[in-house]
Amino acid sequence: MERLWTPWRMDYVAGAAGPGPAGCLFCDKPAQQDDEANLLLFRGARAFVLLNLFPYNTGHLMVVPYLHTGDLAGLDPAIGTELFQLTQRAVGALEQEYRPDGFNLGMNLGRVAGAGVPDHLHIHVVPRWNGDTNFMPITADTKVLPETLQRTYQRLKPLFAS
Repeated sequence: MERLWTPWRMDYVAGAAGPGPAGCLFCDKPAQQDDEANLLLFRGARAFVLLNLFPYNTGHLMVVPYLHTGDLAGLDPAIGTELFQLTQRAVGALEQEYRPDGFNLGMNLGRVAGAGVPDHLHIHVVPRWNGDTNFMPITADTKVLPETLQRTYQRLKPLFAS
C-alpha cells in the first residue's frame, strides 16, 4: 500500500485550526498585516478574501467580513453587499486562472450546520472540475491537491490587484 503524506493537515486534525484562546482567526489574520503569510488575497472596505488553509480543492477561497459576527440575518446590508461583490470577484478570478467546470459556494451557519468558525461569517468559494472527486477521500480520507497554497496565492494575487 502506498502512503500519501499530508502533514499540514495535522493542525486541523489535532484541533489547532480555528479560533482559540488568542482570538478569532478571521479577526487575527487581517490585523497581522502580513497578507502573503496569511494567504490574504484582497482587502476591501468591509470584507476580505483569503485562501482556505485546509482546502477542499485547489483555489478554495473564503470571503470574510471584518466584523466579527455569526448573525447573517442581522448583518449590515453594506457588508452583505460587499461580501457578495467579493464573492463574484473571487469566482471571476478563479474562472480566469483555473478554468473550473463549476463552483460550490456556501456558508455554514452554526456549529451543527458544519461551521468550523461559527461566530464569524464567511463564504466558501470552491472551484470544481469534472472528475475532481475520486476514491481517495472516500477510502483513504485524504484529499490530493496538485498545487501548494503558496503557488495558488502567487497565481491569484495579481488578479485581485487590479
